[in-house]
Amino acid sequence: MTKHIKTGQNLSRRTFLKASASTAALMSAIGTQFPFGVHVAEAAGPEVTKAVLGYIALMDASALVIAKEKGLFAKHGMPDVEVAKQASWGATRDNLVLGSESNGIDGAHILTPMPYLISTGKVTQNNVPTPMYLMARLNLDAQAISVANEYKDLKVTADASPLKAAFAAKRAAGKEVKVAMTFPGGTHDLWIRYWLAAGGIDPDKDVSTIVVPPPQMVANMKVGNMDAFCVGEPWNEQLVNQGIGFTACSTGEVWAKHPEKALGMRAAWVDKYPNAARAVMMAVMEAQQWCDKPENREEMSAIVGKRQWFNVPVVDIIGRAKGDINYGNGRVEKGTKQFMKFWQDHASYPFKSHDAWFVTEDIRWGKFEPTTDVKALVDKVNREDLWRDAAKALGVAAADIPASASRGKETFFDGKIFDPENPAAYLKSLSIKRIEV
Repeated sequence: MTKHIKTGQNLSRRTFLKASASTAALMSAIGTQFPFGVHVAEAAGPEVTKAVLGYIALMDASALVIAKEKGLFAKHGMPDVEVAKQASWGATRDNLVLGSESNGIDGAHILTPMPYLISTGKVTQNNVPTPMYLMARLNLDAQAISVANEYKDLKVTADASPLKAAFAAKRAAGKEVKVAMTFPGGTHDLWIRYWLAAGGIDPDKDVSTIVVPPPQMVANMKVGNMDAFCVGEPWNEQLVNQGIGFTACSTGEVWAKHPEKALGMRAAWVDKYPNAARAVMMAVMEAQQWCDKPENREEMSAIVGKRQWFNVPVVDIIGRAKGDINYGNGRVEKGTKQFMKFWQDHASYPFKSHDAWFVTEDIRWGKFEPTTDVKALVDKVNREDLWRDAAKALGVAAADIPASASRGKETFFDGKIFDPENPAAYLKSLSIKRIEV
């Protein structure tokens, strides 16, 4: 267990020399303060100055991009951190299994269930586990479920039931109904499955689910490859701006203030370089605080939209980044609560109760066995203790550090309640599922 870093003291020259080969860059931090009023911490510096972190072109990767662009990794003793674009979540998985020593990556902006699926070998080659740690949450909310224009007159919202008859008629005509998500068992898979099932549509029997990388969603719907999809921004907003489809609902309308992406890292890397892991977390957490400020949303959108990051026009980013949503079907709402939360509402803290829901949903759909010990698995992968350690080192206010690892019972738009202390009761309450409870 690493010792807590003391705050409020200047780093010594000796510590800087140990912390980084790039001493000159780091020395500028002496005597300065963080933007949030906390002095640079004194402790043993990072064991290494480099980590390779993957990301997908999605707005919830913004904290990693901003941490790099604003020099926050360097500020915390990790000047050589690489933030490397991944082609898909499958590529992210494969590169995490490899690790940077084998030309892969050490950690990533990742779908919250993936560290669990990778740690247990459920989605790896030959089912060989690669132990992972979930280090922090990167955001709450701001994914969306989009539907092709041919269904625009059906008044589809968070209630998917109007699609049931339309999908059945299409299948009766001999045509396949395709629904796209980004990775089997990942967040987008679970959101669209929950949405369909709540509307009486079985996601395994009434439609065909296909996997499409986030940046390819719009192009695939444009050529008619899918009837609906679930993905993060900016791709839903771009779809509407191009007049190809409409947004049925933001995922925050399905589960308000829901957890989404995470910072996941190889357990072996974290165990070998605990100080470096803490430094990476501190840089990302400081970036989350910056991203969360409303006055920074336009600059954030401009930065991540650059060619080397997302390669997306700012017009496809900025609206929903501010909570202004044109659903594309005549529904336009300004100033909603459906913007992405990077820090507020404990967005960065990885509640174990939230991870328990993701594991339980993956049991629901057959990704994990019904006998899975949810609590034991979450306790093994979720490292909220390391988050707390990094938060204290960063000088995060006590009010921004949750007292408990559980946010308690969660209520969904259809009235279903998930009690993290009783996942079995939640599963029993669901009519459409792949397991018997």
